[in-house]
Amino acid sequence: MLADTALSDVELISLLKQGNAAAYTVVYNRYFEELYLHAYNRLRDKEEAQDLLHELFATIWNKRAELQIKSSLAAYLYTAVRNRVMDVIAHQQVETKYISSLQYFMSHGYCVTDHQVRERQLAALIEKGIKDLPPKMREIFELSRKHEMSHKEIAVQLNLSEQTVRTQVKNALKILRVRLGMMLVLSL
Repeated sequence: MLADTALSDVELISLLKQGNAAAYTVVYNRYFEELYLHAYNRLRDKEEAQDLLHELFATIWNKRAELQIKSSLAAYLYTAVRNRVMDVIAHQQVETKYISSLQYFMSHGYCVTDHQVRERQLAALIEKGIKDLPPKMREIFELSRKHEMSHKEIAVQLNLSEQTVRTQVKNALKILRVRLGMMLVLSL
């Protein structure tokens, strides 16, 4: 095990590129809290900030051999967090515009029959997307969404960790967004 204060950032980066998991752990422990506060101050959402950092550190580990850090490790990490925060905010703005647009069309009325037909088609597409999920992921997702169980309740019922349940639901939503997006484009 590496001592947190024993190595400089340059040495940690070198060890990290070599696949040293202990160096990765030191980097994570050294910077996570500060980066979390940085992300949270911008997003004001604890879960979103944590997800952002976990994805960042997963990417760092997965692409460790390709890391090109020209300045300090801290500057690299802060820049990576800032860029990811900006991506999240941009996505939230697009989502807000889409919801506003949808609310506008709904409030200005449009053919109820057409709406019902499209609603049934969308429901069928969603069901197909759910059926195509891997079995365990589908089970967890259905317990979460159809049976409105909390992550903790699902974890207890299926004898899994709460984090596993949270990850499975998150991954299912990502898969469904991609598949439903493709299906919707193809159906139009």
